[in-house]
Amino acid sequence: MTLDEAKAALQRGRHVVLVLPPDVEQAAAVWELVGAPAVIVCADHGSAAEWAAAAPAGVRVHAVTGLSRATQILRTRAVPLLAGAVQDLAALVARSVLKLDAISTVVVAWPETLVSGEHAAALDTLLGETHEARRIVLSWNPAALGDFLERHARRALIVGTPPVDGSGDSLAPLGPARYAVVPQFRRHAAGRAVLEALDAQRPFIWEGGPLDATAGTPSPDAVLCTRLPTRAQFAALARLGEPVLLVTAAQLPYLRSLAAPLVALPQPSAADRARDRIDALGAEIDRLVADGAIDAELALLSPLFERFDPAEVAAALLALRRQTSDVSDAAATSTPTWSRVFVNIGKKDRVAAKDLVGALIREVGLEKNHLGRIDVRDTFTLVEVAPAVAEKVVRGLTGVTIRGRRAQARLDRQA
Repeated sequence: MTLDEAKAALQRGRHVVLVLPPDVEQAAAVWELVGAPAVIVCADHGSAAEWAAAAPAGVRVHAVTGLSRATQILRTRAVPLLAGAVQDLAALVARSVLKLDAISTVVVAWPETLVSGEHAAALDTLLGETHEARRIVLSWNPAALGDFLERHARRALIVGTPPVDGSGDSLAPLGPARYAVVPQFRRHAAGRAVLEALDAQRPFIWEGGPLDATAGTPSPDAVLCTRLPTRAQFAALARLGEPVLLVTAAQLPYLRSLAAPLVALPQPSAADRARDRIDALGAEIDRLVADGAIDAELALLSPLFERFDPAEVAAALLALRRQTSDVSDAAATSTPTWSRVFVNIGKKDRVAAKDLVGALIREVGLEKNHLGRIDVRDTFTLVEVAPAVAEKVVRGLTGVTIRGRRAQARLDRQA
């Protein structure tokens, strides 16, 4: 089946099931099929924000990440595409601001995790009240959704290849893999930490897209996936080496259908990092003793060795070093350094600093102590944020509608 056939089926009022991995980036076909006004039903706030960020140019999607803001927006203007979790959409219906009878298309994003969850009844109610709307169901395993599809997308056209054999049984996993559960906004930083933990010298990093270019390349010593592959893509990646995948918790059931054995990759803990610092200090001491450049220090310490055990003297010196380090850290944190984020809206858009503060706290989930000065200019705004959350702010703020204009954020080049 092709997308053209899917378009034709939707035009005739027939429902469509797209067989896709549970990853918004793999669902680009949706934008060619969906017709406004539409609702995208997804698992949580994070997924809703991903849909808004992934929308192509010219397509505006409002992600329901805060009920108060969404209520205000729906009361003041029409929203062509709305993405939200089941419970949030149900709350907007209860507030009489989301009119389900006006919806022409409902996209249900990977209901495998929804039909057996605590919001299954609310999902049934939402879909029951939009029975006239066309349904686009994204599913990685339609065979597991028999009852759901029978109730809400009967006789749907299936586009893609379901993971079943000729007798209808689920296909076996393709091979071993390792994984780490990582929030979407932290995947790049987590990927670097994984490669360091693996001590990879020749890594292959797959961030989506075709794999044809890998033919004939030297064998990598690590295969890292920051996107969720299709079954065919996983098979191609597995030929390069055992893949390591960065996923969300909701994507684990799909990953288990691809890989076995599937082993969690331990992430460095605070204790691990403390041991690393101790090992580094020991290596530094070892180097200084081996170099023999400590004559002045030995002259200073000899009288102390006559009065105390050398181990006690060494422990006292380490304690003194730690106290000095704590004082330095306190001095450094007393004057915080900031990263600056450029936002493409300003005074001409009727935007004030309080609008940015509200969006950063409600939509991005920023804490107030991570937020510095906000400089609103005529056509843009510069926002100071803690360096640790700068990438999160760029991703979370991009696509958010502020004063009727969709924000685009990036790290300020002059920061």
